[in-house]
Amino acid sequence: MSVATDPQPPARTGPPASPDGGRRRVVAMTVWGVAFVAGWLGIGLPTDPAYAFLWIWAATVAWNSSRPWRSHLRFARDWVPVVLLLAVYNLSRGFADNGATPHAYELIVADRVMFGWATGGEVPTVWLQQHLYRPEVHWWDVLVSWVYFSHFVVALAAAAVLWLRDRGRWAAFMRRWGFLCATGLVTYFLYPAAPPWWAAQNGLLEEVARISTRGWKAFGMHGAGNLLNAGQIASNPVAAMPSLHTAFALFVVLFFLRQTRRRWWPLLLAYPLAMTFTLVYSGEHYVIDVLVGWAYVGMTFLVVGLAERWWAARRARRAVAEGDPEPTEPPTSAEPPAVPATR
Repeated sequence: MSVATDPQPPARTGPPASPDGGRRRVVAMTVWGVAFVAGWLGIGLPTDPAYAFLWIWAATVAWNSSRPWRSHLRFARDWVPVVLLLAVYNLSRGFADNGATPHAYELIVADRVMFGWATGGEVPTVWLQQHLYRPEVHWWDVLVSWVYFSHFVVALAAAAVLWLRDRGRWAAFMRRWGFLCATGLVTYFLYPAAPPWWAAQNGLLEEVARISTRGWKAFGMHGAGNLLNAGQIASNPVAAMPSLHTAFALFVVLFFLRQTRRRWWPLLLAYPLAMTFTLVYSGEHYVIDVLVGWAYVGMTFLVVGLAERWWAARRARRAVAEGDPEPTEPPTSAEPPAVPATR
């Protein structure tokens, strides 16, 4: 005689849920936040890729503190190659000029041709500093410093969230980000170009101050930009064309844009525009650098997207040729289905 019973749920394979998981997460994130602020004030904001990675890794450990250590070690395993590539990228930029005089005059001419009608013949950097730059620090200087700093952490933080939520999307993000960095680096070697502050120091422009980190002084946070200032002093000033600062900002926004409700699009798109103002006002880039950086972002999505589709089609043809009735799924695309406009 058989007895009918309800089907049993599948056995759990993950770690059991902690009854105080929410409280544990709050405590862990609080400890992380206190440590981050202490490190920020004592050492400086994490603008070095390896230093930023350590803080991001620590944040993921704190957020998922109930997970086994092997999960956190997998994060390090996947990210160490990325951090090493970013470190090599930062170091290699310093050798891009090969001792040659960087390009500057043609960038000045380009900005004057595009905007001279509105700025009295000045490049936008000079015009903005004439109207906004003062010896005392204002609120917009504080905003500029924070927007400038965000370049060093936003892409890494977005990638970390993707790694936690969707490894396929994380891989798609990394393919595009790596391609964007590589094309920018190649351009630095082929066309070393100097920023506005360098042109002013060498008599090609009126006085231009390099003011991307001065805003933190308004709060007495004199050590906040220690690492960034040290990196600026040690860097080679030939990485102006294209502007990867604005390229990274636009890249991150576009990668997530179609997954975001349209009512939030203006807020997201304001970020690369704020980065553009920051870089031009602070003397770090010309507008032409920004426009070329945005063009590189478009090229990145186009080239990597085409390469992914070609690779998926190639694997599908191979699967059919080998008699596999179920070809391998194509790689995760960076363009998910569009969100309906009514949402």
